Amino acid sequence: MPRPAPRGTPTRMAITYREAGVDIDAGEELVRRIGPLAKATRIAEVLADVGGFAGMCRVPEGLAEPVLVSGTDGVGTKLEVAFATGVHDTIGLDLVAMCVNDVVTTGARPLFFLDYFASGKLDVDVAEAVIRGIASGCKLAGCALLGGETAELPGMYEPGKYDLAGFAVGIVARKAILDGARVNAGDALVGVASSGLHSNGYSLARRVLLGAMKLDYDTHVADLGCTVAEALLRPTRIYANAVAALAQRCGDGLHGLAHVTGGGMTDNVPRMIPAGLAPRIELSSYARPALFELIASGGPVEEHELRRTFNLGVGLVAAVAREAAGEALDALTAAGETAWLLGDVVASPTTETQFV
Repeated sequence: MPRPAPRGTPTRMAITYREAGVDIDAGEELVRRIGPLAKATRIAEVLADVGGFAGMCRVPEGLAEPVLVSGTDGVGTKLEVAFATGVHDTIGLDLVAMCVNDVVTTGARPLFFLDYFASGKLDVDVAEAVIRGIASGCKLAGCALLGGETAELPGMYEPGKYDLAGFAVGIVARKAILDGARVNAGDALVGVASSGLHSNGYSLARRVLLGAMKLDYDTHVADLGCTVAEALLRPTRIYANAVAALAQRCGDGLHGLAHVTGGGMTDNVPRMIPAGLAPRIELSSYARPALFELIASGGPVEEHELRRTFNLGVGLVAAVAREAAGEALDALTAAGETAWLLGDVVASPTTETQFV
């Protein structure tokens, strides 16, 4: 039997998890709201809905030697724009895009996606908006939102801020893997337009636009045709359908794919080029979008820095056999993409990108 407290000793209230900063009820409410969002992304291979300890997805039938392909990413300091503007319903789509676009460069079909959302104090409405964007991205990519983790970490994040990470898994038949080995001298390089900065280079972009140029997020810029916030929050384009269309139309004529992320065309296009070859990019083949010109002049930012930081209007580059270039352009246009002949592959002692 417990010993009674001495007379006159003040009674202390028991400390709860909520008082320590973690609201279990809020977490359960978020899970309840997520259920329908995830269910809307369900594909035939999914075996269980969100809510268990783990998600389950079977391997699609009809693939010879199926290979799983995985990728993980975040959205960088694009989050700061979401925090400053209170717009949270597209940043989740960005998260899916950054992961899925890496996975599809191997020729893989995106299969499922998982997310990690962490904040100091869970705001259910904000978290729901973010995950609604994730679900939208999964539907665009044709993959299932199979599960995720919501972490409430008191003291780890400033009030009103959160962090995001995503994990995508795709599948491809081993003989269909695109790893750059098929790329040859003389191959055409097809550029596929980006929708803007995507989710790279935001530290530099914000330093120029908000710092050097002293613009506000709600400043309307005539050359952009929108506000600074609208330009910076434009969602990252998801290329899963474009890659599927390319593979179906071009077959063995599709030799390689590069997702243009951090490092720009300078660093990313060579990642699909084997030794002894190099990508040659014709900068005059397209008109650089106004946002990149604004950043260049507003800094100013030198050309080599632009090329290594931003996609400069090119979100995906495909290496295709020269005779398949027309088919590739037709397939991409039919898939709703803006595409053009960006350059070619040439013999070279290094794989360093050549700009002409």
